[in-house]
Amino acid sequence: MFFTYLRRELRRRRKAALVVASGLALGIALVIVVTSVSAGMSKAQDKVLQSLYGLGTDMTVTKAAAPPGSGSERPRFRFDAQDDDSGGEQSSDRVMVQGLQTLAGSTVGKVDAQSGVADAVGGLSLQVVKVSGEFTRGRFQQGESGGQEGGGQEGGRGGGLGGAQPSPQGRVEGGGADFDVNSYSVYGTDVTKPALGPLTSSKITSGRTFKTSETDAKVAVADAAYAKEKKLKAGSTVTVKGTKFQVVGIATADSGDAAANLYIPLRRAQTLADAKDKVTTIYVKATDSQRIDSVKAALQKNISGTTVTTSADLADTVSGSLSTASSLAASVGKWLSVVVLVAAFLVAGLLTSSAVSRRVREFGTLKALGWKSGRVTRQVVGEAVVNGLVGGVLGIALGLAGAYAVTAVSPTLQAQLGSGGGEGLRGGFGGPGRQAATKTLDVALTAPVALTTIALAVGLAVAGGLIAGAFGGWRASRLRPADALRRVE
Repeated sequence: MFFTYLRRELRRRRKAALVVASGLALGIALVIVVTSVSAGMSKAQDKVLQSLYGLGTDMTVTKAAAPPGSGSERPRFRFDAQDDDSGGEQSSDRVMVQGLQTLAGSTVGKVDAQSGVADAVGGLSLQVVKVSGEFTRGRFQQGESGGQEGGGQEGGRGGGLGGAQPSPQGRVEGGGADFDVNSYSVYGTDVTKPALGPLTSSKITSGRTFKTSETDAKVAVADAAYAKEKKLKAGSTVTVKGTKFQVVGIATADSGDAAANLYIPLRRAQTLADAKDKVTTIYVKATDSQRIDSVKAALQKNISGTTVTTSADLADTVSGSLSTASSLAASVGKWLSVVVLVAAFLVAGLLTSSAVSRRVREFGTLKALGWKSGRVTRQVVGEAVVNGLVGGVLGIALGLAGAYAVTAVSPTLQAQLGSGGGEGLRGGFGGPGRQAATKTLDVALTAPVALTTIALAVGLAVAGGLIAGAFGGWRASRLRPADALRRVE
């Protein structure tokens, strides 16, 4: 009886049911699109951050910044004197620790021993400045005698006191120096723990990555852009401060710039920089992503003289159109969804209540025939819930279409990261060479729809039907059989 009466009433009141369902569908579709776009924003931001600190890293530990002016060092280059006339070609490499701030290698073990830390690995960021070229000696060209004519003769004859000695005059011609300065970054990575560190933000596209046994081997992995510039490939050799390294692989950054031009084993990097048992950055993976803040607090408390930077800290430094769109989706979009949903629920409730008012004689007659108030109320609520479910189906369809349209268009957003990030970027997540310049990445926006979003849409549809049914049910429960008689003409 319930379903028969329900089917008849919905068929008889198609227009009112369609209005209620359409209002709910619009609100639900907007919620799906906004939620999906927000998820896409989060995914794009994660991609930007991953390009900086690598996959699996939750935070980094670096040495606390020194006061301005302290610890600064100017690079000095020294060349040997040459006895031959040509001067000869000379070159000199200067390997400097990036940022000139290092931590003791034992700090890695201290970090790894902290509660909530799943793994920790150290890395050494280096900057290599190579000056090469040659000196060419100039030639002294002697000119004519510049003394007075008479004085010269007198002096020549008698060597009188007033005579001027001949002073040859001339000038230096040719000579000079032609030197080229080449600067590139080198990163010493712990090859025994390949799952952490900046190299995880790149993919090996040629050759291979490091073997865990190559802790002190003269091998290197080159960034694809640097390899193209220097015409390197797997099997080539590069020389850093007189040491030849064999390039075993080419790594291509997943997004944006790579962390360094060359990657070498950590121990080799420490030897080149004369920084034995030193690291610049410690990459940390937490046991639980929900405990990152507590792990950060513990590290700052237990390991003094360090700066701990999480991905959330770095996310605050992201600017550009990605940040703007993310803010709009998180604030304006969500509030707009709430307003539309509330309006749709109110409209559905008012329309249902109004429909009950037009059915006073019908419900009064049913009560006179023996229907109790609870049965009438359940009938009205059932009709409203069905309208809500129909609206939910339409809303899910519209929402999926909207999310698909956003993904198909894939608008390009820009994310800017630079020195505005503060100390968190100083040799930490920012990686080698990123402290001074602003970095801009182009990220394609997608709108992935999760199952939880679909479940939320179904829940909103049921909630909308229940709210509308509550309005109508309350109105129907107050009807009396006598009301029907007053409507009889």
